Amino acid sequence: MDRSELDKKIEEAIIAMAKDPQNADHYHRLSELYIQQQNYDKVISVLESLLTIHPNDVQGLIGMGTMWFYEKDFRKSLSYYNRALEINPKNYLIYYNMGNVFAEWKNFDKALFYYNRAIDLNSTNPEIYNAIALLYQDFEEYVESKAYYEKALSLDPDNITALVDMGNVCFKLFDYQTALELYKRVFLLNPDNKIVAICIGNTLTLMREREQAYSYFEKALTMEGDNYKAYICYAISLSEFGEYDMAVEMYKRAINIMPKETNAQILLANLYTNFNRIDLAMDLYKQCLQIKPNSALTYMLLGNAHYLQGEIEQAISAYRASINIEPENDEYKLIYYQIMDEYIDKKRNGEIAA
Repeated sequence: MDRSELDKKIEEAIIAMAKDPQNADHYHRLSELYIQQQNYDKVISVLESLLTIHPNDVQGLIGMGTMWFYEKDFRKSLSYYNRALEINPKNYLIYYNMGNVFAEWKNFDKALFYYNRAIDLNSTNPEIYNAIALLYQDFEEYVESKAYYEKALSLDPDNITALVDMGNVCFKLFDYQTALELYKRVFLLNPDNKIVAICIGNTLTLMREREQAYSYFEKALTMEGDNYKAYICYAISLSEFGEYDMAVEMYKRAINIMPKETNAQILLANLYTNFNRIDLAMDLYKQCLQIKPNSALTYMLLGNAHYLQGEIEQAISAYRASINIEPENDEYKLIYYQIMDEYIDKKRNGEIAA
C-alpha cells in the first residue's frame, strides 16, 4: 500500500470512527493503519480512546502492551498484558508477549514459563518456538536453542528469522557447514539480504574458502544499506588469508563511513600491533578514547601497546584507567597486578631508574 492510499484509508477510518464512536472495530482498524504508517504516538492515542470506552477490550489492551514494549517501558507494557490476562486467560498471545517482557528483563525462568504457557494454548505457532530458541541463545545455551529453531522450522520451513538465527547458533557451535547451508537457504529466499551475505562470507572464511568468501563480501558491498559491517568483516577475512594491505584499506573505508564509531579503528590498531607498528596502533587507540573516553577495553589495549614499547609506567597508567571504569573485571585486574609486580621487581633490582 503506497502512502497516498494509506492516507486515504486512515481518513476513511477516522470518519467511520466519528460516525460510530462505540464501535471498537473502527479503533482497531485505525490503530493498525497507524502502525503501517509507523506513527506510534497516534496508535497509543487511538487505543487509549478505545479503552476509555471499552476498558475490557482484550485486543486493545494487548495493543497498548505491545506499544509500550516497543517504547521499552516494560513495566507499563506488563501492566496492560496482566489486565488482558484477567479478562481472557486463554489467549496465547498474552502469554507470548509476557514472555517477551521477561526475556528483555533477562529473567530466564519467567520468560520460559510464559512461552510454555503460550505453547499449551497454541502448539503450532513457530514464532513461540523462535522466541524460546532466542531465549536459550541469549543465555548461551546453544544446543537447546538449536532444538527449538528446528521445531520452528518444522512448522515453517521458510521462516527467515529461524533460518538466520539457527545459522548463528550453528556458527557458535562451530558447525560451519550447517550454518552455511542455513544462510544459503535464506539467500535463495531473499537474495538482497545484505546481513546474510556477510554471514556467508564470514562462514566461508572460517571454512578456508577464500575466493567464495570474498565473492560474498563483494556482493554485500553492492547491496543497499550501510557498508560499515561489510568492510570490517571483509577486512577480517583478508587478514585471515594474509592479505594485510587490503585489510588495512578495508578498515580505512569503514572508518571513513563512520568516523565516530570505534570498532573499525580498534581492529585496525590491533592489526598494526600484529605488524609491530605500535606507533600507529597507539595513535588509533588514543583517537578512540577521544571519541569514547569511558572505554575500559581501549585503555587496556593502549596499555598493552605501551608495554610492548617498553613504556611500563604509561602502560600501568592505562591499565589503572581501565580498572577505574570496570572495577569488577577480573581479567583487567589480573593484567594490572602482573605488570605492577613486574614493575616493582625491576625497581627493586635497579632496572628502572627511581
